[in-house]
Amino acid sequence: MKIKIEVFTLLVTLFFVQTAFAELSKLADNVYTYVDVKDASPAHSFAANAGIIIGRDGVMVVDTLISAKEGKRFLSDIRKITKKPIKYVINTHAHLDHAFGNSVFAKQGATVISHETERTTLATKGVEILNSVGNYGLKPEDMAGTKIVVPTMAFSEKLLIDLGDVEIQLIRFAPSHTAGSVVVYLPKHKLLFAGDILFTDFHPFLADGDFNGWSKTIDSLLAMDVERIIPGHGPLSSKKDLQEMQAYLTLFDTTARELVAQNMDAEAMTAELVKRLPKRTLAEWMIGYNLKARYLGKK
Repeated sequence: MKIKIEVFTLLVTLFFVQTAFAELSKLADNVYTYVDVKDASPAHSFAANAGIIIGRDGVMVVDTLISAKEGKRFLSDIRKITKKPIKYVINTHAHLDHAFGNSVFAKQGATVISHETERTTLATKGVEILNSVGNYGLKPEDMAGTKIVVPTMAFSEKLLIDLGDVEIQLIRFAPSHTAGSVVVYLPKHKLLFAGDILFTDFHPFLADGDFNGWSKTIDSLLAMDVERIIPGHGPLSSKKDLQEMQAYLTLFDTTARELVAQNMDAEAMTAELVKRLPKRTLAEWMIGYNLKARYLGKK
């Protein structure tokens, strides 16, 4: 019996390790991504999605995860798929879980690209954030070897990248999740990397968001010829998930303002928000953080 229990425990452990550190999923002949990651721990990039687009002339990486360690894991998975040169990295935004693995790919010779506002954010705040990673639940060993790499190419509204036989559109519509959050659009595949403009089945990080611009951005995405969407966090998504994200933003803002006006304490307001917001599988802790950061001035 003891042996059977030990074998069962080992199998369960292996299952969760494989699930948490899943390899890249194939969405098209030339598009692969992490998606629906279940391990939302800080050291595992808060379950951020990231992916690659492969063209005749090379590879574009979409986001680089939270650290050099995570970036190296990502690079290792990429090399299981293709040996082509990594020509570009696009940071959908400058938050650490999407951009602090940049150095791994810069060492491969990739040109790092972002919106001009996000470039400024990394240049002015990146080192400060890296030096205070304990505030994000990260340990020094999680970030060993991590260096801030500021994008060397930036744009304001739209940039077209041609990988030889693949057209990739980088678009920023309005301030949304961050001031310069961008999407990566593949018209041929009707496929969109949304970055953190979309969280699916995952409570979103709202502290830096512009709710009006975010809603307008979602309206613009809903008007695009898109069938499949890779969110910044969560499973493969569709326009229905964009609509639910838009509704979540409105409900959170309306409810939080109502509760703050009642002078309730933070714990009671958080509990009420948990009851009223749609149920999502991951990151319920984010609700209280967003309340304190956006409405109570306690980042």
